[in-house]
This record gives sequence, structure tokens and C-alpha cells, in this order.
Amino acid sequence: VQLQASGGGLVQAGGSLRLSCAASGFNFDDYVIGWFRQAPGKEREAVSCISSSDGSTYYADSVKGRFTISSDNAKNTVYLQMNSLKPEDTAVYYCATSGRPSLSPDDYNYWGQGTQVTVSS
Repeated sequence: VQLQASGGGLVQAGGSLRLSCAASGFNFDDYVIGWFRQAPGKEREAVSCISSSDGSTYYADSVKGRFTISSDNAKNTVYLQMNSLKPEDTAVYYCATSGRPSLSPDDYNYWGQGTQVTVSS
């Protein structure tokens, strides 16, 4: 199983970024892909997840209305469109896979390497 996160960068507050998570080594259609983030000195927290089988999506309250998760099953890739970014969104963003929809990191067993998102004020 491999998960490759990309798309991070430096953006001003109010700006946008789109993260990608390219997956391989497992049946993409049968699993859930989640996005998590971890800021320095803080615990890893859930951002969003999507069920590849039916397209169900879930969001943390802190990103609802600003972030949108989507899946391209033909490309085995999940995207996280992040709009109206705030300085508090600054973190390393990770994608991970789980057998069921969940916003708990404990339910995810394979993780990508992370991509840095920095939002300046």
C-alpha cells in the first residue's frame, strides 16, 4: 500500500490550495481515504474523509464550508480542495486509508508521508 500526498505550499490567508493523494497497492474502490493534519506541538486531527465506494463525505467542523474532498476512482486519487484558508490551517497534511468511514486517526492503518501547508496572515 502506498499513499502519496502532494500539493502543499505557502499561501496567503483567504487563498486556496488543492491537495492530492495518489493511492496504489490496494483496491481503491473498497476503502475510505481520509485527510488529517498535524500542526507543531499539537495532536493529529481529522480534516475529512471520503468513501470511494459510494462517495460519502465527512468533514471536521473546523473546515466545513471551506474544504471539499473528492475522489477520482479512475486515477485512484483523492483531492482536498481548500478554500478561504486561515493561518490556523497551517500544518502537515496527511492522507491515510481505512476500511470504514471515520474521523478518528486510530481507524486508519496506512499513511502517506505528508505535505506541508503554510498559510500566512
